[in-house]
Amino acid sequence: MRLLLINGPNLNLLGIREPGIYGNITYEDLIANLQNYSKNLGIELSCFQSNSEGQLIDRLHEAIGEVDGIILNPGALTHYSYSLRDAISAIQLPVLEVHISNIHSRESFRNVSLTAPVCIGQITGLGIHGYYLAIDFFVRNLMKENGSLK
Repeated sequence: MRLLLINGPNLNLLGIREPGIYGNITYEDLIANLQNYSKNLGIELSCFQSNSEGQLIDRLHEAIGEVDGIILNPGALTHYSYSLRDAISAIQLPVLEVHISNIHSRESFRNVSLTAPVCIGQITGLGIHGYYLAIDFFVRNLMKENGSLK
């Protein structure tokens, strides 16, 4: 199974940016830990981060035929990017939206996700553990679909 993790704007600043909200782990350490976790499950996890909306959209397009599912933290683009929403809808791959903070308990402009309605689900407010839950979700559900999970 091949999964793609896409992180949007400012997530490269994990450990630096508002640690009270996003925690102290650095982006590099988070990615290394997630790749080790995935490897132990027999999953190939590719990771991509960009602060550019266009690069995120391009990476979603490139994922067609390349991966079985996508874990996406669109950052602030969640709340205003119609083009990102359209890209998720267009690729016809299962995309699971993840947010480190609880977007529903923050500023009012963060309460609405434009991308969630075209994703298979949303994990929000569980810190970095949401990424692990997303991996576990794909493992259980994709294996179940393929008949390898009893």
